[in-house]
Amino acid sequence: MELAKRFVDVGIFTNRLDEMRAFYSERIRLPYEELLPVGGGVRQYRYGLLGSVLKINHSRDLLPARIAGGYRMLSISDPRTPMPLPMQDPDGNDIELVPTGQRGINQIEIQIGVTDEAAFEKFYAEALQADRLSAGRFKLGETVISLNRDPAAIRAPKAQSASATDVVASMRAVGMRYITVQVRDVDAEHRRFMSMGVWEGAAPVSLGAVARISFIRDPDGNFIEISQRASLTGPIPQ
Repeated sequence: MELAKRFVDVGIFTNRLDEMRAFYSERIRLPYEELLPVGGGVRQYRYGLLGSVLKINHSRDLLPARIAGGYRMLSISDPRTPMPLPMQDPDGNDIELVPTGQRGINQIEIQIGVTDEAAFEKFYAEALQADRLSAGRFKLGETVISLNRDPAAIRAPKAQSASATDVVASMRAVGMRYITVQVRDVDAEHRRFMSMGVWEGAAPVSLGAVARISFIRDPDGNFIEISQRASLTGPIPQ
């Protein structure tokens, strides 16, 4: 997979905007970047995350409760931290500051609670072409992805492909709900995923001149946004 950016972005949904913004800007000390209107009553507040972007999606409508399994912990490299410091944000998302380099984390690590470790290992090694670090641990660009069996995780029922708008609506719930991988050519990558039998979330669609995106889903149905952003790759084909 040809990456346009070597850092994976993380998307969170919340109803508690003020508390979440205060936590990430004041306690975690992430720099605020910009506000993007997503539509459907959602605004996205974007924070720099060591090359990644933390996307805090604030919904004006009440969100469903947290869903078991899936993206369950975000570890952030911090040279000021002498030992791992676990904490929770105002919504109860597990966040950890770790000394830079510890456990091989020089940027961030995304921990995923899964139903079937073997299926996920195959998915990340073959579909996403991540580098294997050890059993259950991969590196996608500079971002570490860790897979852990979670007895509470639930495999979502297989669903038909939907529009990108419907996908965004269906993944709304409190918590870390998706990751974004930036690529050079979203159409080519999406065709490759489909040829491999990867679960399609939504076919590629252009967001004006800003980006072209598609969605795939991992073996449990967790959402992965595949994005070709003009600021990284040049003009989006129309």
